[in-house]
Amino acid sequence: MTFIPADSAFRRLWFANLAANGAEQLALAAIPLMAALALNATPEQMGGLTAFQTLPYLLFSLLAGIWADRFPRHWLMAGAEAVRAVLLLWLPLLALAGWLDLVALAAIGFVLSASTVLFNVSAQAYLPALVGRESLARANARLEFARAAAVFLGPGLAGMVAGWTSPATALAVSGITSALAAWLLVAPAMRRDQSKMQTGLPLGRALAEGFLLVWRHPLLRAIAGCAMAWNFSWFVLMAVLVLFAINELGLSPAQIGFALGTQGLGMLLAASCLPAIHARLRLGPMILLGPTMSVLAALCVGGATILHGSMAYGAICAGFFLFGFGPMLWTIGQTSLRQAIVPARLIGRVSAMQQVATLGMRPLGALAGGWVGGEYGLAATIWLAVAGYGVQLAIILMSPMPRLSELPEAMTEETA
Repeated sequence: MTFIPADSAFRRLWFANLAANGAEQLALAAIPLMAALALNATPEQMGGLTAFQTLPYLLFSLLAGIWADRFPRHWLMAGAEAVRAVLLLWLPLLALAGWLDLVALAAIGFVLSASTVLFNVSAQAYLPALVGRESLARANARLEFARAAAVFLGPGLAGMVAGWTSPATALAVSGITSALAAWLLVAPAMRRDQSKMQTGLPLGRALAEGFLLVWRHPLLRAIAGCAMAWNFSWFVLMAVLVLFAINELGLSPAQIGFALGTQGLGMLLAASCLPAIHARLRLGPMILLGPTMSVLAALCVGGATILHGSMAYGAICAGFFLFGFGPMLWTIGQTSLRQAIVPARLIGRVSAMQQVATLGMRPLGALAGGWVGGEYGLAATIWLAVAGYGVQLAIILMSPMPRLSELPEAMTEETA
């Protein structure tokens, strides 16, 4: 598969997606490093910081979905990245002036996450205007390949820059990358989907339409439930992982960045192998690989709590590789399924509902991880995450997903 598309609008979207996700991954890795190394955050403070950074996914996703059904989506994406660029370039100046504390870091992280929410929802709603129904899986694989490249390179780059200079420098690089994404999205070639904007529906009814569609459809409901359990468990784990790696395993920022970056390597490999996997597996079993491999990944990371030295480090790297490979297949499959069956006028809101399910559990998981880490220890928190991944697998196994062989028929306005 050629991952850099030829179509001018899709090519700009691809590069903007690469830049936006690269900026996000740099910031996600640099902010906890700054909190741990420069501000001496405790486990409870790390959990609170992570929760506050991720709260917009719960509070803002639904509103972002309504905006994505009402306003030009390429302008929403460009505006979101422009805001991120300004904040990420401003944050190092605060650190240099000595005005940065955990409260300021959390507040800026909150707005950064809100911008990411708007970008992601708008991008998912925008894609069906560029490609046909039969090409959605391939197009999503291309976009996810770009995201995987960012996940693979971003944490490692942030760790190296933080080790050579400071986390603030990594945040400045992230800001420049966001500015590039904003510039790519303002071209006239991006004006593809203006005829689908919905403007007159009251806010409450707009939200209700999206929620009821997800709740009534057995596949969409199962996807949302599985995603909620997955992301709760992920942020239980991520709330304490950096502290565990530094305090218990004695890893350096560069080593931590490399370990986190192996997730991106798994994502890259999965996106590259998608055509071969899709040719050999039905759609449902392919999607199921994500939850299944996530359980194996969590067990690897859990194993690091009872191993030592290079074996513990290797277990973490293996776990994050699996966290990249399986969930990448899940993301491509379930995103293509939603885009193929949901009516165009509802795609923004349904994408937002999925984002709430996928990412809205982040603050709850982070708070739970921080509390369990403070009360019972870092190892106990990691094993709580392992149990949560068992729950997400059970949810999807009890749904119609294992029997799904191909994309279902698109929903009509009447059935929606």
